[in-house]
Amino acid sequence: MEILRCEGIRKVYGTDLNQVTALDHIDLSVDKGEFVAIVGASGSGKSTLLHILGSVDKPSEGRVLIDGADISALNQTKAAIFRRRKVGIVYQFYNLIPTITVRRNILMPLLLDKKKPNQEYFEQVVKVLGIGDKLEFLPNQLSGGQQQRAAIARALLYRPALLLADEPTGNLDRKNSREIIDMLKLSNRSLNQTILLITHDEKIALEADRIVTIEDGKILRDEKRG
Repeated sequence: MEILRCEGIRKVYGTDLNQVTALDHIDLSVDKGEFVAIVGASGSGKSTLLHILGSVDKPSEGRVLIDGADISALNQTKAAIFRRRKVGIVYQFYNLIPTITVRRNILMPLLLDKKKPNQEYFEQVVKVLGIGDKLEFLPNQLSGGQQQRAAIARALLYRPALLLADEPTGNLDRKNSREIIDMLKLSNRSLNQTILLITHDEKIALEADRIVTIEDGKILRDEKRG
């Protein structure tokens, strides 16, 4: 079942002689449960694509459908709500709130909507990610790898249609990087979570089921593995 569709996505910055085309008519389809790596050098357009898929930015042309909803047509307020409920985003820097516990950080998307968590699912997520014993700690009491696990748990809590991971291992050493990739693969398999991993590291990309290579704002290759 298709969960994501990009149709003719174009993103242009600046005007006239100063115009820069960051994305040049991107067409992309992702099915539910796929683990896709999007790779490319710095400036290739992969981060711009992630911001558009996460409804943080809008395309200049084209449209993006996630779980059947055209997110490119949403205003800023509706886009923020959609992002919180339907798109989990994990960044290189964990973006945890330092003054509240790991538990409350993970629950924050639901707290903002004044909703109670599904306790069984919450416990499943923290167990899968191996942080069940860290919930009452503050973020600065955790290692970098543990903080990134908490950020992934927060992104998964709403059971998003799509999890976007933007260089999630870029701030970690080799051991923690390996663990985070393993956790993403586990959530993909055990929770059937659809994942788009943005990376410049080809070794990390090889962990995905499919690799999409972007160059100069265009899809150069789209290869399924295995």
